[in-house]
Amino acid sequence: MKTLFLSWQDPVSRAWFPIGKLTHDGRLYHFVYIQGAIEAHQKADFQPIISFPDFYQTYGSPELFPLFNNRLLRSSRPDYPDFIQWLNLPKDKNDPIAILSRSGGKRETDTFEVFPSPELSDDGNYHIHFFVHGQRHLPIEAQQHLYQLRPGQPLSLLHDAQNPYDSRALLIRTDDLHLVGYCPRYLTQDFFELVINNPDQVTTTIERINPPPTPVQFRFLCSLTAKWNSDFQPFSAAIYTPIAAVETENQLVLL
Repeated sequence: MKTLFLSWQDPVSRAWFPIGKLTHDGRLYHFVYIQGAIEAHQKADFQPIISFPDFYQTYGSPELFPLFNNRLLRSSRPDYPDFIQWLNLPKDKNDPIAILSRSGGKRETDTFEVFPSPELSDDGNYHIHFFVHGQRHLPIEAQQHLYQLRPGQPLSLLHDAQNPYDSRALLIRTDDLHLVGYCPRYLTQDFFELVINNPDQVTTTIERINPPPTPVQFRFLCSLTAKWNSDFQPFSAAIYTPIAAVETENQLVLL
């Protein structure tokens, strides 16, 4: 089953909260709020989304919900082929979950973003793609050096112990210690302990570089492979637990 999580940013504190989970079983899309929505409500007065008005309900639809569909670039736009290239997806890949997983679905006009759950492969490893965050804050010289990187080049994840905003922030560096940027915040909770205690079980590489005028958030695509114990499940912390579970289709609110 394909899975995406929805996160919300408090416009006052700028803190991010995972608030919902989108899945697709091949027939229906399902959306359910997770415990992070309750935390966001308690800490930042987050209110239910208009199209999903009840924290304790599960929603279903044969079509992708508008909240997510509106985050997809229309295939009729002239820059759509370039966009698919930036994401390093096959040209015939028209899976909205795959596109949202890579792009993040971020819009300048609101405070939502989506992110994927790592996928378990046949070899027992978890795989995930992500775009490097934070490179816009690097010095100009450091930014220019990034375009000397090559696809397939290995990278390292290191704990940014002095980060005043995130105690688990993970820096991305080259083998010669040039700073590339940051690992996305949604990965740090699951990857932090692994990176600190078993760094040899995490492999990060550059997959694609999209030079300017590509928007800065799509310039450096990385792939990450991690080996966990067989009892590990990504995003299994309590904050990601659905508030309401799908028991039967009769309990769904079909939209």
